[in-house]
Amino acid sequence: MNGFFDIPSDLQHSWLGLIGLHLREALLPVLAGLVAALPTAQLCVRFRWLYPPVLGVTTVLYAIPSLAFFVVLIDYTGQSELTVMIPLAVYSLVVLVPAIVDGVRSVPQETLAAATAMGIGPVRRYLQVQLPIAAPAILAGLRVATVSSISLVSVGALIGNQGALGNLLADAMFYHRPVLAVNSVVTTAVLAILVDALLVLVRVLLTPWMPRGTGRRRKAAARPEPSALVLEDVTR
Repeated sequence: MNGFFDIPSDLQHSWLGLIGLHLREALLPVLAGLVAALPTAQLCVRFRWLYPPVLGVTTVLYAIPSLAFFVVLIDYTGQSELTVMIPLAVYSLVVLVPAIVDGVRSVPQETLAAATAMGIGPVRRYLQVQLPIAAPAILAGLRVATVSSISLVSVGALIGNQGALGNLLADAMFYHRPVLAVNSVVTTAVLAILVDALLVLVRVLLTPWMPRGTGRRRKAAARPEPSALVLEDVTR
């Protein structure tokens, strides 16, 4: 493992510094995508005719190669982290919007009717009733978007060392040091696994009504429905 953590000085970061940079460039776009996807998905749920064109636009944008995105954005944002993060935020929408729409649509109509009868307005109903029940589907989409973003950050190495751990791939060829490529691939994979495991933990904490294993099926069956738990929390 000699040289595995010996990062070339032209990258201006240590190994840990590159990890922090990689996480920043990967997670901030997903967060921005989630903020944009939540109201967009709610509009798609409220106006069903809007969903197909929104899904079509996000799919077309996802089909645009990241390099083409970079070429367009460089004139406006330069060779910066923002040039890498904007396409990643756009790409996340193709996963997050359908996940949120499907999750919100899965909320039983009886639950929505009960919430309305209790005097809960549309905005509060969306935030406190629909989203909590849709949390498993939303977090599933968030896991896919996050892991995808972590892997795609490396493409930023094509625009002036903005690929974080992906920069090691370019330096591996420039300095003829294959160990740098191994470092990049292994570290990126480990980051993706750890972040995905963290999101699984978040899902477990946010959805205590979901079964955790075959040995607990009886306990899960004895628990009340998630919609009943959510409505009980709202009334408190």
